[in-house]
Order: sequence, then structure tokens, then C-alpha cells
Amino acid sequence: MQEKLTVEIVESSRTRAGKEFVDFPHRLYRGCAQWVPQFRRDIRMVLDRRHPSFDHVEARFFIARKNGQVAGTIAAIDNASYNAYHKTRLGHFYYFDCINDRAVSHALFEATFDWLRGRGLARVAGPYGFGFMGMGALIEGFEHRAVMTMMNYNHPWYGPALEAEGFSKLRDQFSAFIDAGAFTLPDRVRRVAEIALKRGSFEVPDFRTKRQLARRAEALGRVYNDSFQSHGDEFYPFSSGEIRQITTDLLTVADPSLVKLLMSKGEIAGFLFGFPDLSAALQRSRGRITPWGIIDLLLEYRRTRWLVVNGAGILPQYQRLGGNALLYYMLEKIASQKRFLYVDAVQIAETTELMLSDLATLGGKVYKVHRLYQRDLT
Repeated sequence: MQEKLTVEIVESSRTRAGKEFVDFPHRLYRGCAQWVPQFRRDIRMVLDRRHPSFDHVEARFFIARKNGQVAGTIAAIDNASYNAYHKTRLGHFYYFDCINDRAVSHALFEATFDWLRGRGLARVAGPYGFGFMGMGALIEGFEHRAVMTMMNYNHPWYGPALEAEGFSKLRDQFSAFIDAGAFTLPDRVRRVAEIALKRGSFEVPDFRTKRQLARRAEALGRVYNDSFQSHGDEFYPFSSGEIRQITTDLLTVADPSLVKLLMSKGEIAGFLFGFPDLSAALQRSRGRITPWGIIDLLLEYRRTRWLVVNGAGILPQYQRLGGNALLYYMLEKIASQKRFLYVDAVQIAETTELMLSDLATLGGKVYKVHRLYQRDLT
């Protein structure tokens, strides 16, 4: 009997296809100890174009069926702000999930390529989605659990499936493991940091509530945009709406005591974001927000022994005044808290050679690799 393969457009989360789009990963990764689900609510917000990125983004969502059963999903993205900033014609893909079947993955990507070509785009890269989390497909470290939804997990056949469609490496993103008990700052770096503090050039205020952090959101967004301009093709300036959304997402899992801002004369000069790893509670939630799930997340704040570091930056004008040393000094202070046994530093681009060198000095070892892929559409 000949297999029937179809690809259809997902118009919204309220349609049958939309509900299947949201549910499919839960079937695909059922029984997988490493996968951590996104909140279903957040995916529905994207499918319904309610995410603030849609002020400058157009997207088309697809679902593939094999003999009537859902077999894969993908999103094709045209980000006008990104292309205007980089003066390019690049499309992105995201939400690629698929059974181990090349016919299915080929059909999904053909639909994606056709839509992007129809919008006049010349190249495509990904996985790269909305905001700044979850970039790349996992290619090394499949035995390790995902870090919340910050760095996703996928099946081992994704990389080969992408290469079969003509994709090649664009850039790798690393995750580094650090034993918190063995984490010791080199004396040279500590001296530089302590001198900068004594001179009064910088201060590092403590935050006790999420409300205190939220008040800094707009200023922090500006510093983020300024400090990451050197990060090449992964960066574009986030809009005020995107910054508000990112802040909301981060505050959901933030512990104010683990977020450090480097201040100079009342202005934010740099930042370091630490988070308790709530992956275990997110797995138990199955992507749903319920009263019991919220209680479980709150309990996981105390139970987890993993500290996640995702986001560190400093404005260029402060980088040679002891600011860099202070960021690592702050990380040591956080990691030394008795509640944490392990540190996971994520989303480290392979192009940031200085940071990778610094992490190696601090005892960090790369243990997961996510790869961003690219290919021409011509």
C-alpha cells in the first residue's frame, strides 16, 4: 500500500491542525528523559500571532501528515527587522520536529523553502525562533537533559536530516559544565574585580523581589541591545515589545538574588543572569500551567542543585575598566552559594573565544553542542 504524505498550513491554535501542532512534540518525545516541554500557552501565543515579534515578523506554520497521522512540524519566518539591520535577505526556520523519516522532513522543508522564496528571500538559517532562546539543533550531548526551554533537546536524527536538505554549518553554540565546588576565580581576576569595587567605579546592587527587577527592564533591554551588537549574525535590536516579552518570560523562572547588574554612576554597565534549573518541574508539568504545577515549580526553586547562567554582557566602554573581571567575580559569588552543586553556562557562541577561554580557566568543560545551519534558496 502506497504511503500518503501531505503538508498543510496551520492557521491558528484553535484549529484541529493548530492543536496537533502544539501536542505533537509531547507524542514525539514521550518517555524521553532529556526533553523539556515549552508551555503550551506560549506556543499557542506564537501560532495566533500574539507574540510581539509579529510587529515585524511574518511566519507560516506547517504540519506534515503520514497516512493521516501527524509526523512533523515546522515554522518558516521572515523577520523584517533582522534583514533591515543586517541588510540581507535571510529567512529562518523554527519548531522543526519530525519522526525519523526523510520523506517527511523533506516535505516540511520544501514547503518552508517555497514560502521563503515567495517572499524574495535568498537564504535560510536555523533553528532560530522568537526572542533569543533555543537556537540551534543539538548535535552533541544527547545523554544530557535540556536546560529548561533555553537550549532545546532534539532527537539525534535532526542534524543528518538537515544536512540531507543541503544545510551546512553556520555556527555552533556551546553549553559548559562547571563543578560549583571546584569553581575558583584566579587570583589575578579577583584582584582586578576587588580594585574596581574599591575605587567606586562600579557597584553591584542586590535584588530581593521580581518587582525590583521589572523596574529595570527597559534600561536592561537597551544595554542588551548595545552590548550584543558585536555578536554578528545572531543579533538584531529587540523592539520594546520583544524586550517586555523576554522580561516576562525570564521573570517567570528568575530568582532575583541570582540576577546581577553592574552599575556605574547609576547606569547599567553590564549584567549576569543566573537561574535555578527548573527543568524537572517543567517536565512534570507536561507543558501545562496548573495550580499544582505552580506549587511544584516553587518547590523546585529550593530542590534544584543546578545553577543556569544564560546571559552575560557588558557595554564596550566598561570592558577595560575591570567590568569583565567583575562579571566573573559575581558568578563566583553566585556559584559559591551552598544550594548549588553544578553550574551550566549556556548559549556560548563558538566565536566568543575570550569567553570560552575564561570558562576553561574557571574549570568549565563543553558538554553539549547546538548547531545553527544555513543554506541558499537559489
